[in-house]
Order: sequence, then C-alpha cells, then structure tokens
Amino acid sequence: MLLLGAGGRLGHMLMQHWPVQSQIKGQSRREIDGLLRFDPLSSPSDLIAASLGVQAIICLSGVTPAHAAASGDAMSLNKDLALAAIDAAPAATRVFVASSAAVYGAADGPHFESAIVSPVSEYGRAKLEMEQAALAAGGGRVCVLRIGNVAGADAILGGWRTGMELDVLPDGRTPRRSYIGPKSLAKVIHALTVVPTLPDIVNIAAPGVVEMGELLDAAGLKWTSRKPNTNVIEEVALDTSRLEELYQFEPAECSPREMFAQWNVNRKPE
Repeated sequence: MLLLGAGGRLGHMLMQHWPVQSQIKGQSRREIDGLLRFDPLSSPSDLIAASLGVQAIICLSGVTPAHAAASGDAMSLNKDLALAAIDAAPAATRVFVASSAAVYGAADGPHFESAIVSPVSEYGRAKLEMEQAALAAGGGRVCVLRIGNVAGADAILGGWRTGMELDVLPDGRTPRRSYIGPKSLAKVIHALTVVPTLPDIVNIAAPGVVEMGELLDAAGLKWTSRKPNTNVIEEVALDTSRLEELYQFEPAECSPREMFAQWNVNRKPE
C-alpha cells in the first residue's frame, strides 16, 4: 500500500494504526523519518516509481481550509492531486481518494452516498469537483472515501483547549456528528483494499452519531456550555449501511470512550 499525504495529522494516524505495518509505505512533501519525500505534482516520476507493485494507493494529499489560509495553495489542488495518483497507478492498482462529509452541505441527514449533494463551502465544492474528476478518470478502480469526523483529527477532541465552549441545544444535548476512531479508520480502509467489488463512493464513519460533549467527557476534558447561535447545525449524520456491508464494527468502536482511547494510545504528550 502507498499512502500519499502520510505526513499530515490523519496520515500519521493511519501509519500508526495500519493493521499490517510491513504492508504500507508513506509519502510526504516534508522530510520525515520513515517516509518517502517527494511532491506528487512536481515530481511525477517519483510518484510513478513509488506506485510500482502496490496493491492500492490511498490519497490523503489535499488542501484543507486551514492549509489554504496558511499557504495560499488553491483548493483546486485537491483535484490535481487525486488525478496525479490515478495517473501514476498501475492498471491493476486500486486508488482511494479522501473526500469529506462537507460535500453534503447543510441538508438534513442521514446522508446517503447516492443522494444529490449541494456543498455550501468552498472546501466542499472543491472536494466534490475532485470526486467527479477522479471517478471519471478512474475506470472503475477508484473509490471515493467521504470521511466524517475522525477522533483526534477534529476540531473538538483534537482541537481542545482550556476554556472550550460547546453549544448546548434546547433539548440539553450538544451537537451530534458522525465520528470514527483512528484505529477503526485504518481497519476500515484496510478492509476496503481487499473487498471483491469496490464501491465508487462510501461514507466512512462508525454507525450512529456522537455528541461533542460526550466525546470530551469520555476524554476527561473540561468544557463549558454556551447558548447556541441561530446557524448551529444540530446534527450531521452519515448513513453507513453501505460501509457496514463491507466491514463489521465492534460495538465498542461506536462509543466515544473507545474513539478517544484509539487516539490517546499513541498521542504525543503536550
């Protein structure tokens, strides 16, 4: 397996938790011990060489809103990076491209992969453009991973800070999101690399939703309540029935406590 974008937070988690460590190699544009260093766009020959003989390419490389703000990189690079991975992949190699629940926009869930999508953010629109281009170019060997919140790579658990406030809704609950733990994420993607029939698009999250407050409580991280503003989105839920046909979740994998534990086991001390 070749993991593109292994130097990012999510890529680092996948490298840590990949079920068969000897099976995966990672790439980064930065100098990081144990990773191949090259730029997939400016060094296509290096990408082709790294792709030779691999069973699957997992393309996490992309431009997030935070990265775009810090670097000035265009969101359109999400499409360019996905297409570069597809172009470099040998004919029998599967290619997984990382998309986002942001493509679903503000519509009520649960969100099915077959639903009409209407992203409202620039990031969501860029990811949808990437999806469409990748599926058109992939010839049936591309799978789009619409990834929900990953515990530790999110703004709540991973972005926790002293004095964090959460919206508390009129029913007393905090906003709910589809989540998955980093170890579960690695196991899910590993399972997808060997399924007989690869879906074109699949939502990636544990079944159900997790309250933001419950996740921080499970981690023992303090937060305070605040009155929600009018545009708070109470729930973003991904339908996971397609994924559940391909991967059987253990009950614990759906719990906030286990999601935190999966992130915490290899977390670097603050």
